[in-house]
Amino acid sequence: CLRCCQRWCATYRFASAFVESTFMESSIFRFILRFSLRQQLQLLALTVIGFPFLYLSLELPKVIINEAIGGNDFPYQVPILGMALSQVEYLMMLCGLFLMLMFVNGGFKYAINVYAGVVGERMLRRLRYQLFERVLRFPIPHFRKVGQGELVATIVTETDPIGGFMGDAIKLPAFQGGTLLVIVVFMFAQDAILGAAAIALYPVQAYVIPKLQQRLNQLKKEMVVNRRGLSEHIGEVVGGISEVHAHDTSEYELASFSDKLATIFRVRLDIFKRKFMIKFLNNFIAQITPFFFYSIGGYLVIMGDLTFGALVAVLAAYKDLNAPWKEILNYYQQLEDARIRYGLLTDTFQPPRMLDGNLQRAEFEPLPDADVPRLHGEYIASNVDLRDQLDASTAPSISFQMALDKTQALVGEGGSGIGRIGAILARINAPISGRLTLGGFDVNSLHECITGRRIGYVGADPRLRSGTLLSNLVYPLKRRADPGDGGLDAKALKEAQLSGNSTSSLSANWIDYSGANAASAAEFVQRAIAAITIADLDRDVYQLGLQGNLDPSVEGDLAERIMQARSELRGRFEDPDLAGLVESFDSARYNTNMSIAENLLFGTPREQGFDFESMADHPVVREVLDETNLTGELTGIGRQLAALMVDLFADVPPGSELFEQFSFIRAEDLPEFRSLLSRTDPNHLSNLETRDESLLLSLPLKLIPARHRLGLVDETMQARLLRARELLAERTSGAGSAGLAVEFYDETRYNTQGSIQDNILFGRLVYGRARSASHVGGLIRDVVEKLDLVDPI
Repeated sequence: CLRCCQRWCATYRFASAFVESTFMESSIFRFILRFSLRQQLQLLALTVIGFPFLYLSLELPKVIINEAIGGNDFPYQVPILGMALSQVEYLMMLCGLFLMLMFVNGGFKYAINVYAGVVGERMLRRLRYQLFERVLRFPIPHFRKVGQGELVATIVTETDPIGGFMGDAIKLPAFQGGTLLVIVVFMFAQDAILGAAAIALYPVQAYVIPKLQQRLNQLKKEMVVNRRGLSEHIGEVVGGISEVHAHDTSEYELASFSDKLATIFRVRLDIFKRKFMIKFLNNFIAQITPFFFYSIGGYLVIMGDLTFGALVAVLAAYKDLNAPWKEILNYYQQLEDARIRYGLLTDTFQPPRMLDGNLQRAEFEPLPDADVPRLHGEYIASNVDLRDQLDASTAPSISFQMALDKTQALVGEGGSGIGRIGAILARINAPISGRLTLGGFDVNSLHECITGRRIGYVGADPRLRSGTLLSNLVYPLKRRADPGDGGLDAKALKEAQLSGNSTSSLSANWIDYSGANAASAAEFVQRAIAAITIADLDRDVYQLGLQGNLDPSVEGDLAERIMQARSELRGRFEDPDLAGLVESFDSARYNTNMSIAENLLFGTPREQGFDFESMADHPVVREVLDETNLTGELTGIGRQLAALMVDLFADVPPGSELFEQFSFIRAEDLPEFRSLLSRTDPNHLSNLETRDESLLLSLPLKLIPARHRLGLVDETMQARLLRARELLAERTSGAGSAGLAVEFYDETRYNTQGSIQDNILFGRLVYGRARSASHVGGLIRDVVEKLDLVDPI
């Protein structure tokens, strides 16, 4: 009996999961009730508990006016407390009770709204998770029907209104409808005629508004569809922008985009007309009702059939009556909008021939990772139709037997379906008909833990994911999180369970080392290096590694070994044949292979995108230049360079490579400098405007004496620049650096802002030496290999 029960439970779980993964709930209310019934009942109970307090808050103003203010039977004996109160004391007690009721009612509203928001967000999280999970199971041909932009917009944007509605689905009509009912009951309790007058026009609204809303709902559905089309059009143009430029179809694309915008404009205009017509009717009916109160209620008070306090209480209650009625009407609009959106979701995310979700679920894996079977024997295809559901071609069926321990090739002509065979064999695409057997298993019934681990597939259109090279390399190994390597904390785990999301932690170790035949992380690194070597990527990865940087606080041992490589390379440069290849960094010497700006800073900026050209505009730099009397001299050098560049490049076409290779001034800036030269005198540069002075100072900052042999930076100028370097280092090394954060070059320390290659080289290549870059690159490689640093880099 126990085994039968266990088998039945397992079968029920499997069938339930199959139904859930294959079919979305047919309506939004079925979805809400299935996944949040308990929470919705809790909201409903909390709402009902607050209604008695609401009624008391409506009744109390009448008591205050009629008894505390208008009464004359004092002292008043409090029945419960047994106290005798004067008129003022009685008034203050009732007012205090009224204030307390306001606080209680507000507290109920706060608690209900917050909890409804939590429920709505959980349901929205669940819905988005389910939609994304279904995207992972779409048949590949379906992605030609539904574009990337449409799916992104649908999951991210279009689900937002549905999430807000799901939290209010039951709470809002119960709370606002109950509030409306309490207020109406109170009005009828005061006077039946006034109560009837208060709700006399509500049936008219209840009949007319839905009629107007029906067409509005249709327009909203059209709006959603048109927005998706607009998103898809933008995605297509962005994805194929090269074709737009190549075929000169910009005007066509603009016309197409304009047409879609015009359609959206017409639909939105119709929506505005109907929406504001509904608002007009609501406001008109809301304004006409007080007419009945003032006329009928005033008449009843004059005739003595109604107390003045009761009339005031009814008027106060009516003030609160309009708000819940509007909320109910708005709820109806939100309901229809959410229903339409959910219907569109079911149409989009329930395509035919979806992959069975149980073949992806971790709980339905037939075997743990370590026991996933190796596949032996043959791959047998029997009458496999190579077409997909969108293909109208007459590609024939294919049958073959292929031994798994041999290398074989399948060859076919264009249109024969040969292009799809690889994807079908790897279970990327599912055949329309036919049977595939792999090692004795039916391929279409195999869990992805088997096909994903035992079948390797590289398509003709590979894609790199955002992230590091390592993350792309190990992506096929990110299968299951190691449960013993960290997980979600208790609060996050509970929220994930309540939202029906994955309970695996992204911070856990997701790399399946055993899938790479590695027993540890260190062994896995060696396997990864071997793989990129086989793929002839080792040199490229090595160069990328040299251009990367590291944090010595995290990888202190590697940083220390790189410092050893620096020392080793410096020793090699003592050879007279190699000494002229690199000019090393020395804080006491001016580096003639660096620009003036780099010599002044003598370090690596900590800011991303630091602009050396505008460095002279920084207040600390300008202060140092003024103190060392360099501002005027550099401005004069700048004007000389401007005159030289304007003269040399006057007839050079703007697109010429000469500007990039030799000019201090960009082609588009030449007219501005030409104008500057015409309005300035080289002998009177002390009174320049700020803009002109900045332009002239920006030019000498680019000057590299070893490259630009103009004789403008002599030994005297170099000594003054070294003094400016010292002052700048003093004023930017502490907390008061005024935003100029620099990590200075220090022979004894690793520069965390520089690349690994820069830290090893610790200098600049000398200009004019033939093959110096390749020669130095070879020397760095020799040093790296000698110190066994190739693999870590």
